[in-house]
Amino acid sequence: MSGALRQGALLFTALCAASGAGRAEAGVSLRGGTESYLEVPMPPGIHVQPTELDGPVFTDANGHTLYVWKQKELRNGYAGDPKGSASNCGGTPEVTNAGLMSPYPPGLILPDADQRAACAQLWPPLLAPAGAKAVGKWTLIPRQDGAQQWAWDGQPIYTSVLDRRPRDVLGGSSRPSGGDSPVFRQPIGPPPDVPPGLAVHTVNRGRMLTTVEGSWAVYYSEADAPGRSNCNAQCAQTWEPVMAPQSVHPHGDWSVVERSPGVFQWAFRGAPLYSYAPEHRPRGQSGNDVPGWHNVFTQEAPPPPGGFTMQDTTAGEVLADARGRTIYTYRCGDDAADQLSCDYPDTTQAYRLAMCGGGDPVSCQKNFPYVPAAAGVKGSSRSWSVVLIDPATGHFAAAGTAQALRVWAYRGRPVYTYAGDERPGDINADSHGEFRGQRDGYKAFWLRDDLFGQDAD
Repeated sequence: MSGALRQGALLFTALCAASGAGRAEAGVSLRGGTESYLEVPMPPGIHVQPTELDGPVFTDANGHTLYVWKQKELRNGYAGDPKGSASNCGGTPEVTNAGLMSPYPPGLILPDADQRAACAQLWPPLLAPAGAKAVGKWTLIPRQDGAQQWAWDGQPIYTSVLDRRPRDVLGGSSRPSGGDSPVFRQPIGPPPDVPPGLAVHTVNRGRMLTTVEGSWAVYYSEADAPGRSNCNAQCAQTWEPVMAPQSVHPHGDWSVVERSPGVFQWAFRGAPLYSYAPEHRPRGQSGNDVPGWHNVFTQEAPPPPGGFTMQDTTAGEVLADARGRTIYTYRCGDDAADQLSCDYPDTTQAYRLAMCGGGDPVSCQKNFPYVPAAAGVKGSSRSWSVVLIDPATGHFAAAGTAQALRVWAYRGRPVYTYAGDERPGDINADSHGEFRGQRDGYKAFWLRDDLFGQDAD
């Protein structure tokens, strides 16, 4: 791992260095730019908007991100919407759990059941106007009340009440969830504009380019020149060129390098592309340990606010505060039939309080303190914001509330450190919670996870 990371350098300074800052003039640079996408047929009123973390997404006429709730097998059954079927997100609040996630039997009263909203209130269905016609992958699925709901590729579509501004993506993430997690909602968008054989995956550092076969990470080299590969002979055995067919037509960010007569290699924004033969797991980042080689991102995630650092751990690299303490996010999903999330401050805090302090807010503050934001500091992007939290309840606090804390939030949710981490790089609370923190618990903010693969899951 690079010395800059071991020294806890500022996150985006390190990422910029990895993306081309300070590179020789002859080298290639992939910094900047947003992800390109393929045009697809869309109904009137549907648009495509760029986002910071999830690439281009579909939005409604008001700019609100569109989501689907794909069916997933849990330990004791299925949750979500089956493809091609009517929505399972109804208008009646679920007040008991469904017993889908062992070891919880069904029929238990949910926390704060009297305040629980119906699924369709939190996830309004995207209804089609009278006379709407299917187009491309956009079809119509009837709801129980007779209304017509838009579907994408057979999946009923929703918006999220958490998205207050156009291009917000706070309701869910395009990152796939782990095997023991609830069925979280995912934003949808057009296919990325990548050549056949390549794909894009969302990780905390951005939109990572991989191969389709095996999802192996794609890299570029500082030693190459724009449009020319300098990796040959033994180098090409370790760094395997991503080959392009002879019939390829360069366009947009994509071009080809002729390695030898009639033998072509893909290039992205002028940089020839490779896979790393010794890579030990899909979507890995181990090739970054080789000086001069870097992962390829169709777009990078925005940097965190000033004062955050990057730290090495025994399992990879994490985001940390100014003192080097690992940053944690909290994840929570109900075991009800509608699988509503419970990690947003407006939702019940019963699960989080039980997990971090046995139900005691004071103990929670001691064990998992919020990351404070200094007075006058503002969020650095849509992804990173400053919110006011009432520590006695865990809910958002109104401006002027005496005990309110100004804290940092990622995707609208507060972030934390852990009292049990004694040194920079400690990750003692990673996966603290139920099902390794997938259902209800804390996860380290992984920038690169070499051991467990959580940055890819």
